[in-house]
Amino acid sequence: MRADNTRHILAAARQRTEQTRERATSTLRRMDAAGQPVTLGSLARQARVSRSWLYRQHDIRAQIERLHDRRPPQPATPVVPSRQRASSTSLLRRLEAATDRIRHLEQENQQLRDALARALGGRRAAEILGHQDSRDTPSGQSPKIIGPC
Repeated sequence: MRADNTRHILAAARQRTEQTRERATSTLRRMDAAGQPVTLGSLARQARVSRSWLYRQHDIRAQIERLHDRRPPQPATPVVPSRQRASSTSLLRRLEAATDRIRHLEQENQQLRDALARALGGRRAAEILGHQDSRDTPSGQSPKIIGPC
């Protein structure tokens, strides 16, 4: 006849449960003391317990919810410290510089459009007048054709 070892198995299961609860609650206290946001997921990761186990622990879950409700909502974007923020004068100078740059680029674009229009007009005029030596090369000469290498 076999010996009944269930009491040892039950005792080991109870001990494992107590150790897991202790790990979860101490991690919860440590996270709160450090000012870390406490969620089921973050606690499960740091305490090395499963989220499903945490969901079944109503008292621990209630503590998480209390801590979560107690914390002020985190801003969507991190706030830049005041010493790192640009002053309104600095922002105004940057805006003026950007506006000047845009104005300069618009003038340059207009000059390039005008030059392109003159070049295309000259090419079209040459085609109409029948000048055959007006090519797409700067010298007006036909390009040398190089065969395959």
